[in-house]
Amino acid sequence: MPPIFVINLASSIERLNRVSDELNAQNLAFERIDAVDGKTLTDADIAKHYNARLNLKKYHKPLSRGEIGCYLSHRKAWQTIVDRQLDYAIILEDDFVLDRSIHSAIENINHLKQPWQLIKLAAYKNRNRDIAYAKPLADGQHLAIHKKLMSGCCATAISLAGAKALLKATDTFARPVDCDLQHVWETGVYGYSLLPYPVTQPDSAQSDIRDRSCQVKKSFWRRKKQQLHSAILNAKYTKQFVKAQQTPDKKKGAAAPLLPIKNH
Repeated sequence: MPPIFVINLASSIERLNRVSDELNAQNLAFERIDAVDGKTLTDADIAKHYNARLNLKKYHKPLSRGEIGCYLSHRKAWQTIVDRQLDYAIILEDDFVLDRSIHSAIENINHLKQPWQLIKLAAYKNRNRDIAYAKPLADGQHLAIHKKLMSGCCATAISLAGAKALLKATDTFARPVDCDLQHVWETGVYGYSLLPYPVTQPDSAQSDIRDRSCQVKKSFWRRKKQQLHSAILNAKYTKQFVKAQQTPDKKKGAAAPLLPIKNH
């Protein structure tokens, strides 16, 4: 059984109790990862990893302290995988509902023969995206590649190789964590989805780690320009990722057919 990490703020006791019940009902042990509270970060703490100048270039609005705290919380979980040299771990935010198919999902992940770095186990509710590739697994599940990696970080399986690569690629960041995960040409970390998703978010779920209460002005035209640029690169790299499923590179593995583009 892989380690299961739940990212949770110390103040969010009610959330922890609820997700504890979810996991206990499925006889799954877990470890709590103390989430980074963005409200308590100093400017020096933020500057260690968040680059405001790079944000102007790569994103359409400044990140809130909550979004920065959320990103640092996930990096904390990735670092735990690396520090303990885990084969992989499942990382959960504390606003999820488990389906009993989670056991089949874990078994299917355990028996995957190809290299992998990241597998989405959930996505934002009612969001759909076209699938570019799908491989059947046991118990009616599939390992899929969407034309663009699904957003959200509610539930993700991260391998040791994936954690190492993500930590290296995101030592300096400028976008929300789930957005950066979609920029595979920068991180070099290619993501699958395991379908049907064994984890969902409640209809009323809203992350208290991200703290969306702070509204900031968005740049419409900058966002459109970034979206167009990303769409072109995403199409190119998704095509390469799908192609690698038939002819995987033995050295890089099917999860990393191309090297990431360096940030400038």
